[in-house]
Amino acid sequence: MKSVQRYINREISWLSFNERVLQEAEDPNTPLLERLRFIGIFSNNLDEFFRVRVATVRRMVDFGSDRENLLGELTPVELRDQIQEIVNRHQRMSYDIFQHLIKELAKEGIYFINEKELTHSQGVAVRKYFHDKVFPNLVPIMLNKNMKFPYLRDRSVYLAVKLSKQQNPEKFAYALVRIPSKTASRFIVLPEADSKKYVMWLDDVIRYCLGDIFAIFSYDKLEAYTIKVTRDAELDIDDDISKSFLEKMELGLKKRKHGRPVRLIYDKGIPKDFLDFITRKMKIDKENNTVAGGRYHNHRDLMKFPEIGKPHHYYQTLQPIRHKALRPNQSILKVIRQKDIMLHYPYQTFGHFIDLMREAAIDPKVKEIGITIYRVAEDSKVVNALLNAIRNGKKVTVVIELQARFDEEANIFWSEKLQEEGAHIINGISGLKVHSKLAWIKREEKAGFRNYAYIGTGNFHEGTAQVYADKGLLTTDPRLADEVAHVFEFFKHNFKHFKYKHLIVSPFYMRDFFCEQIDNEIKLAKEGKRAYMVLKMNSLIDPGMMDKLYEAAQAGVKIKLIVRGIFGMKTGIQGWSENIQAISIVDKYLEHSRVFMFGNGGDERFFISSADWMPRNLNRRIEVACPIYDKRIKQELREMLRIQLKDNTKARILDPGLSNNYNREGLLKRFRAQEDYYNYIKSKHYMSLKIYHNPRCAKSRAGLEYLEKKGLDLEIKKYLVDGISVKELKGIIAKTGRPVSDFVRTQEKEYKKNYKGKNLTGDEWIKILAENPKLLQRPIVVNGNRAVLAQPPEEVDKIV
Repeated sequence: MKSVQRYINREISWLSFNERVLQEAEDPNTPLLERLRFIGIFSNNLDEFFRVRVATVRRMVDFGSDRENLLGELTPVELRDQIQEIVNRHQRMSYDIFQHLIKELAKEGIYFINEKELTHSQGVAVRKYFHDKVFPNLVPIMLNKNMKFPYLRDRSVYLAVKLSKQQNPEKFAYALVRIPSKTASRFIVLPEADSKKYVMWLDDVIRYCLGDIFAIFSYDKLEAYTIKVTRDAELDIDDDISKSFLEKMELGLKKRKHGRPVRLIYDKGIPKDFLDFITRKMKIDKENNTVAGGRYHNHRDLMKFPEIGKPHHYYQTLQPIRHKALRPNQSILKVIRQKDIMLHYPYQTFGHFIDLMREAAIDPKVKEIGITIYRVAEDSKVVNALLNAIRNGKKVTVVIELQARFDEEANIFWSEKLQEEGAHIINGISGLKVHSKLAWIKREEKAGFRNYAYIGTGNFHEGTAQVYADKGLLTTDPRLADEVAHVFEFFKHNFKHFKYKHLIVSPFYMRDFFCEQIDNEIKLAKEGKRAYMVLKMNSLIDPGMMDKLYEAAQAGVKIKLIVRGIFGMKTGIQGWSENIQAISIVDKYLEHSRVFMFGNGGDERFFISSADWMPRNLNRRIEVACPIYDKRIKQELREMLRIQLKDNTKARILDPGLSNNYNREGLLKRFRAQEDYYNYIKSKHYMSLKIYHNPRCAKSRAGLEYLEKKGLDLEIKKYLVDGISVKELKGIIAKTGRPVSDFVRTQEKEYKKNYKGKNLTGDEWIKILAENPKLLQRPIVVNGNRAVLAQPPEEVDKIV
């Protein structure tokens, strides 16, 4: 196999991933309104692809190729043309799917209507809404051939309006109206009629009222066509040494807003003279930079479609589970002093990390807090906890990456806000992006200072933690936590370099470390021993790592890959890569965690990482991977990988032909990884206790109060009122592992009168207790397969 034929081009592979997103919109098993949302995700992804990747390809066409970006066997011009061909096909697919969904929505009583389909009463409501909410935000711009063409905002939708006279069509004018989707919803829900719901695009609201906008003119024919520009999002960073990096970033962001147009999407119904006028004025290459579209653009707004459906139109909500060791109103620092904790988002709550930050902020023994920020929520609870820590006298170090793409402005804001409050702000590392997900707490204790650490795969963002599947390790293991402290020391003083024995840090030696792990599997295979690995990541496109995996496969190592996004390898080729299998899972949550498992001769090694295997992650970013030492956590990760590999519902097979065929193995039983792993985590961590309670009993009241203070989910069964069956009682007592006689209240008069001194079997006692529940000891607390007699109340701790 020739070198150039080993790989799939990065851009083509990414487009294949976005097609998998579109498949979710097409899948009839996906809830109806979630299918609309996937069209929105597809559209939003494509916008970012054009802003970043297509812009890069255009620069290669203009200025020459770039080996890293051109990976594959295409010239820049061929790649540009192939991208355009695939995008056009995807756009047609998206349009056809959307039209089908409109029909499906109508069957469910939800109707899209346009400005020509309004009833009189609907028209009155629309016009009122327009004048109240929309018209004040409109700034129509009249166009003519002698004036400079106005600047069109990146990714904003405009109505290109042609005004003319019916009797004299030669007399006309052009105008532009930007659709104000930031100040008004893109979708207007009209009043219900006959149990039917009606939705109208904001575009059509404006079309309906065009006469009101241009009332001062005498034109009687008004036509409106949507257009949208996507601009190059590359940041041009000034090299003026007299400016701070923050100032350079702010200037670069201003320049980016006026980036070169890389795509103009237009309504295919627009008159040719009008389109020619626009492209000529904007100096856009019609052949390579324009795409004919439908009546509506920016389908990404479908991600925020009004919630007007019924429950079956949406995914079932899977409530995040608390980690069983992290109980409400208890110290998290105390728990992680005793053992490592792995959090699995979104199946477990990100609130645990926020609680940790809040606790550290007010703990008088905590002296310093450090954190790396790449992306945070708009109203970040994490940042609020850091601000609280500063106000409580803690030293707070925040490494905030100003070059996090499309979050630069937000990060500049938080950087300035934290600095004003007194935080030590580090705006990245010169020449490198800080992409690691680390938090560090330095606490003074009896034996000296102890380091606490969080090492994760995803951002400290409570919003994305609800929809991104990520991992986060909480630990005080000095092998890991002390080295996290060293990483923060490096952030503060770049001249200090440490030799890490446990953490794997890029760009220093992450590549070499994982190559060594692969080499170890190759060695085992050549010795005739079982050799295997399972690697899960977002993207795999680094040529060196792909070649190393090819080498391992040819040596006989069994390789299973779970890659959600970009994937550059050609699997299943005889004599080359037949030992490599790869799948991609696209489902309700975004698969974002990086988890690596190496067979290691039976002593399996597990790692979590912030880094994908891409050149940028391994060569130009500060990334951190860490080994997992805790056996319980290893088992949780092993089970996650096993469940993902069994998926036959949402997993697609990654093959050289980019066919995106679903994995349908083992169809006698349905496996859906995200649901199955949620159920696994729930079975391990969810505690819903049941207490058999007598409100008149002081001991029972004490047991109930003890449980309520712990904040645990609780079902209260008043067995004296509701009764208790023989079967139920027998099962409860069996879960305690104690004899039935321990549950008999021997001080009761009825016992002394009727049963004292009698030699009864366990089954006989259970029947008596079921018939006379007043004789039953209380309270009894049940948690799954375990139960205790909660006397004293602290006995409950044995089962929670």
